[in-house]
Amino acid sequence: MRATTRRRVRRLSLDGTDRSGPDTLAGEQPMEIALSGEPWVVTMRTPGHDFDLVLGLLHAEGVIVDAAEVATMSYRGGVDPDGSRSFNHLDARLAPGVVRPASTERAVYTSSSCGACGTASMEAVTKLSRFDVATDPAEVALAEVLGWPDRLRARQEMFERTGGVHAAALFRLDDEGGDPLCVREDVGRHNAVDKIIGWALREGLLPLRGTALQLSGRISFELVQKAHLAGIPVVSAVSAPSSLAVETADEAGLTLIGFNRGRGCNVYTHDHRVHA
Repeated sequence: MRATTRRRVRRLSLDGTDRSGPDTLAGEQPMEIALSGEPWVVTMRTPGHDFDLVLGLLHAEGVIVDAAEVATMSYRGGVDPDGSRSFNHLDARLAPGVVRPASTERAVYTSSSCGACGTASMEAVTKLSRFDVATDPAEVALAEVLGWPDRLRARQEMFERTGGVHAAALFRLDDEGGDPLCVREDVGRHNAVDKIIGWALREGLLPLRGTALQLSGRISFELVQKAHLAGIPVVSAVSAPSSLAVETADEAGLTLIGFNRGRGCNVYTHDHRVHA
């Protein structure tokens, strides 16, 4: 299964140009996730880093708190319409003693753009983090913050080819000017973040104290919540946060930065972590 596909398109312009040629598209496929053999959710995603996506989603939904709570993950087989092996059915076998809480029950389908769609109740949307990001003493220079979008953009290989995916990057605050710890791209903003947190779970890095999450789009409540659950004290994005994202970050003690572009940014909450 490919993360991108090629399709022939007709290109038109007002200068009279009319020509045909190939275009590269970002992949979007459904993935059915089962827990210990029982259907759980179908989510849309860009194929690639599927195991990280599932781990991150299970963590965000409160099913697991540690990667060891998933005993195995495997594709369940099947074939695509073209006869090739399908990678759109994945079974996560929970370790003995790990039980899916009733509050994580979901509807059958979740879109790639939605982090909370399909949750069974509003009570399940707001989850308590095990990590207290408010006590994280991390600080970061403004010049470093303003450099994150460009450093993320330089690693967006799929966006360079398609122009059609979101991205997220994890930076360590004490590594000024260094490469991001992890970068993930996906048609869904929430998926990109889940893939990063799933990677961190596999690496045994939670809580992600002293780190920052840089996003390529806007900041919603769900993205702040995912960061809080992983112990990330700083979230930055090139676009705007929602009002609930700001309220949630304020209550959690998380530094929220929006409109991080060029020579300036807006620090909406806990600005003591950013210094000139």
